[in-house]
Amino acid sequence: MNLIQSFKNFPRQITAFLQPNDLSKVAALYTHDEWPRLRFAHRYQSHFAPLKWKKLKILAIGIGGYEDHTIGGEALKTWKTYFPNSMIYGIDIVDKRYLEEDRIKIFYGDQNDESFTKDILSEIGGLDIIIEDGSSANEDHIKAFYKLFPVLNEGGIYAAENIHHSYWPSLGGKWSDFGKENLWLQSWVKLGGSLDLNDPKTVMNMFKRLVDGLNYEEFINPGYTPSYFDRNIVSLHFYHNLVIVYKGNNNEDSNFIENNTLQPFVLEMLGVNSLDELGLEFPKIKQQAE
Repeated sequence: MNLIQSFKNFPRQITAFLQPNDLSKVAALYTHDEWPRLRFAHRYQSHFAPLKWKKLKILAIGIGGYEDHTIGGEALKTWKTYFPNSMIYGIDIVDKRYLEEDRIKIFYGDQNDESFTKDILSEIGGLDIIIEDGSSANEDHIKAFYKLFPVLNEGGIYAAENIHHSYWPSLGGKWSDFGKENLWLQSWVKLGGSLDLNDPKTVMNMFKRLVDGLNYEEFINPGYTPSYFDRNIVSLHFYHNLVIVYKGNNNEDSNFIENNTLQPFVLEMLGVNSLDELGLEFPKIKQQAE
């Protein structure tokens, strides 16, 4: 950081020193052109404050700055400052290893490379917080969640940022013609979003389906087998452009359902001896990827 930037940051450093538990104040230390890199700091505050002094392993996918060496890594530095006892890891498809410092380790590679991520996870071990802000493509968001959520430790938190591309039209039709000569704009039209708010291929609809899984014990559907995500997600928190998912043991019993069928006392109240007598049709419930 140059002398001018240090001088600009001095008031922020004083504020962050006086209010170290305020994540927004800490994030303001690391800015570029007056823009805080950690734009969701105010959302993360209530989720991360109870964990501040713990010894955690935090993985951030996407470091920022693209090939520009003057920016990038602001969020990593924010996490390092806010979590003084934690180890911060970063992944980026652009080589950002020059940003490494004490308690910040950076891996250079593609988040969709199975061998690359397997080696990283083998080295790091279980994680406590994962912040996904890498590829904006819906397919990549979904793959990342299915692959990385299982490696979270019990009580871990998974955050998916910048999911607005769920709502952008997919490549096809006239949309493909926009930005033909601009590779950056072309990448936008390949994001796999949809104008259909119920399109199952979008990351937002993946998270919507996970909400039902919170209540799998309440499904009236004999023979239903809960998925890994049914059993290991205890809450989801939705914000504008951000979803936060908590990992835990989702095993709270239902008051009326057991093994996805009505308990005998409920059947008795209905005046029947079995679920079959109700003449219900049970739709096949599509499982989340294991």
